[in-house]
Amino acid sequence: MLHVVATPVGNLGDLTPRARDAFTSADIIACEDTRRTWALLSAHHIARPRMISYRQGREESAGQQILKELEAGREVVLCSDGGYPGISDPGYRLVRQVIDAGLPFDVLPGACAVDLALVYSGLPTSSYTFKGFPPRRPGALRRFFEEEKEAAHTLVVYESPFRVGHTLKAALEVLGNRQAAVCIELTKQFERVSRGWLADLASEYDGKTIKGEAALVIAGSNPKFARDDAESDGEP
Repeated sequence: MLHVVATPVGNLGDLTPRARDAFTSADIIACEDTRRTWALLSAHHIARPRMISYRQGREESAGQQILKELEAGREVVLCSDGGYPGISDPGYRLVRQVIDAGLPFDVLPGACAVDLALVYSGLPTSSYTFKGFPPRRPGALRRFFEEEKEAAHTLVVYESPFRVGHTLKAALEVLGNRQAAVCIELTKQFERVSRGWLADLASEYDGKTIKGEAALVIAGSNPKFARDDAESDGEP
């Protein structure tokens, strides 16, 4: 059986008891980076089983190998470097292959940077959209935000350490000056959350390279969470 396991996004202490049991009983662990997963197993004193590299670029070939192991009756754990496999990490294709093959699988819940960032932001949580990593090209990035311009839901995206300021500026230009949050190094020692207006955050992170990936949370189209550029820098 395949066990899709969410792993800590930073703090290794966030591994759940069910996830630990799954790792302990696994015949094989299919993981994004064997070194990262081995560090997690070592921290929890779990013996290292056989490992298969399941990463972007070899999902098809590794998936076929995993299917053969499952058909042979072996217990396989699928994990990524942090959070849920399939959420901006490899995993979706294997789940689809398993479903198409009629094989059983389960999903063991755990940490997810999307949920953490959403709650940390202080923005509405009743309805939100997560869109993974924005495109890099300026035109595509602008269209990416234009698709969300009239939507009332909160928007959550991931961004690399090198592009936070650039993406915040693009969001400001398309969406206007809305409330937002930049969440960095979630659950780690230097966890940091910056909240404010897009204009201020874009200025704060302009040209800066941060440590680790960031989750950006941006308010939806709602006058309560937006202001005109002509307004003063006061409380919302």
